[in-house]
Amino acid sequence: MQVLKLYNTYTKKIVDFQAINPPLVGIYVCGPTVYGHPHLGHARGPIVFDVLHRYLNHLGYKVRFVRNVTDVGHLVNDGDDGDDKVAKKAKLEQLEPMEIAQFYTDSYHLMLQQLNVLPASIEPRASGHIIEQIEMIQTIIENGFAYEANGSVYFDVIKYSKTNEYGKLSGRILDDLIAGAGNDSRELEGQNEKRNANDFALWKKASQEHIMQWSSPWGKGFPGWHIECSAMSKKYLGSTFDIHGGGMDLLFPHHESEIAQSVACSHQSPANIWMHHNMITINGQKMAKSLNNGISMQDFFKGNSPLLEKAYSPMTLKFFVLQAHYRGTLDFSNQALIAAEKGLHRLMTAYTTLQTIKPTENSSDLNIESFQKRCFEALNEDLNTPILIATLFEMVTLINNLSSDTQSINSKEFDLLKNIYHSFVFDILGLANESNSNSQHLDGLMQLLIDIRHEAKIKKDYALSDEIRNKLITLGIQLKDGKDGTTFSLN
Repeated sequence: MQVLKLYNTYTKKIVDFQAINPPLVGIYVCGPTVYGHPHLGHARGPIVFDVLHRYLNHLGYKVRFVRNVTDVGHLVNDGDDGDDKVAKKAKLEQLEPMEIAQFYTDSYHLMLQQLNVLPASIEPRASGHIIEQIEMIQTIIENGFAYEANGSVYFDVIKYSKTNEYGKLSGRILDDLIAGAGNDSRELEGQNEKRNANDFALWKKASQEHIMQWSSPWGKGFPGWHIECSAMSKKYLGSTFDIHGGGMDLLFPHHESEIAQSVACSHQSPANIWMHHNMITINGQKMAKSLNNGISMQDFFKGNSPLLEKAYSPMTLKFFVLQAHYRGTLDFSNQALIAAEKGLHRLMTAYTTLQTIKPTENSSDLNIESFQKRCFEALNEDLNTPILIATLFEMVTLINNLSSDTQSINSKEFDLLKNIYHSFVFDILGLANESNSNSQHLDGLMQLLIDIRHEAKIKKDYALSDEIRNKLITLGIQLKDGKDGTTFSLN
């Protein structure tokens, strides 16, 4: 079996995955900022890293999967002297910030359950790790890479860059960042406290009316956005761990700053491999409130959006996401989702059909092991789920041929085929055979039509029998007559 290879954003190369302490694997993934319901763009990360989580489990690793919840400290920028996003929402709705955080954390968890995403091993909250963040900031100050100014603490980017490369992860050049900051005429609150405009906040002094604030050696305040992930990943995975994941939108400044903080504190980069998934776009455009093209997950599953032609199930969305490689842009469209819905139905129908096949004891020329080999090769090549799915559809063709007696299979090959199919469809991709009302209604309706057609054939009313078959074909539904009865599939 080949070695798992993953694209490391830090080195810009595909590298062999080698666990630091096998069979243990530590993964940290940036989780949600909980001030609103999750939207379509929030689904891709959990789906991508769930496949990684499941595949490493399948390979025999013991995975500690840590995904944080940002419930404090997420300011728009260091110059924002107002409340962070959670606190702003709390003021708007006249609730306690932790009520807001809990409500939308529950909403996020519901999305994960609907998408059949494995739960995190640990799900730390930023507000529950203030002490760890303060201690890390103190160490960074002691090491000479941060300074206090009027009750706030800032990371000294220029001092750090004298011995380290700030910008390597994102491909930014510090001189360009400095030049850009120098040309920015905006005057932001607190910017004059900084030694350099690119220095970022580790701790922010809180105004008296600021809702979320804690005591610190520098006075009342709250942590910066970046420090929380550095502190929590270190606490639960150590100074250096195997994989850090997140969206490409977090490359800069969040992940870039995480690396700088961890090196400044522990003298080593936090993760051996950095993995980043690309974004979901809608009809070629980035999702944005200003474009009014965002779709909440609640609305997506109910079809309550002018951008949707119908409601789509959670597994349809998951299959849609998995049909594209995680590093490529994924463009949402109703046409693509309808195609994904049909493809998912083919996979699930084939699994049902698989259970009805009767193996023979005759030898065959089938090479089932080649399917297994190609499935592993696809995932080992940087989690190439599109190639894996293409291989699974080849298996669907074989299953349908076996069902119609076009091909035969012996018991040993059949057991291997069932094992491969179940492992990669359900255990690794994490798809589920949904039993929602829509599929139940379709199954019931189709069984009624199959029974009517069967009665017509008994009565030798072949015109009606053919008419039912032909009308269904125009609707994208194909009937398949076999020795054990008639089945249907969506084309």
